[in-house]
Amino acid sequence: MTVRHTEFELYNKDGDPIRGDVWGGGEARGKGAIVICHGFKGFKNWGFFPYAAQQLVEGAGYPVVQFNFSGSGIGPDLENFTELDKFERNTFSKELDELKLVLDAAEAGELPGLLSRERFGLLGHSRGGISTIVTAAEDPRVVALVTWNAIAHIDRWSEEQKEEWRSKGVMEILNARTGQMMPVGVGLLEDAECNAERLDLERAVARLEVPYLIIHGEDDESVSIADGERLAAAAPAESTRFERIKDGGHTFGAVHPFAGTTEQLDRAVDLSAGWFAVYLEE
Repeated sequence: MTVRHTEFELYNKDGDPIRGDVWGGGEARGKGAIVICHGFKGFKNWGFFPYAAQQLVEGAGYPVVQFNFSGSGIGPDLENFTELDKFERNTFSKELDELKLVLDAAEAGELPGLLSRERFGLLGHSRGGISTIVTAAEDPRVVALVTWNAIAHIDRWSEEQKEEWRSKGVMEILNARTGQMMPVGVGLLEDAECNAERLDLERAVARLEVPYLIIHGEDDESVSIADGERLAAAAPAESTRFERIKDGGHTFGAVHPFAGTTEQLDRAVDLSAGWFAVYLEE
């Protein structure tokens, strides 16, 4: 099966571009669509994302939308971190606004190659779990949720780190793959503190009224499986499923550039496709 692929570009309220893809719009059934959100230092063309998107189209039977948050740092070549100024200004709330913008555009039929959608399944990887969890708790258009190796809480910094962050106005984090020092502005910390209640992920999952599949690698070196356990413990038991991926790391063994799939990645994709196939059904 050849999955149709169409690119799009939206603009947030500041005029910054949100670059994305629609996979499988021509094969769409019903009024559902799956939307994927990448994590910190991630982007839509990283490693497994295009592969996963196509597999989800084939396995779940619904079109898939994936996009770069405007603050991802990735420039118009869709591959390199050439927009670190936008990366520095990114916040959790901005990502929530941009996910809503993408859902609004999909609902309005404004994404090329995709007819109007009314029901959405969200899939968030790592930090992408923040925007997908909170949106699933707030937006009635979302009818199914899947997270891969998602964090359970956003306050992951020591008081000493916060003090230095406020003093300097920026925290620099090494990107081991590219060798770049990536600046994170203090606006992210201020957003986390000002919107602590909204961004309380355990509180958000406790309020979920949609089926929630938590997938977490047992050997995740970046986000401990304890985070997955915390999310599972907080979520409604009757509509939540927790799947541990044996020998699964943070990216399920996949690398960038993509060098092929792995048993762990395919397990995560297959579980997710099955979830969306059932719960996106009208």
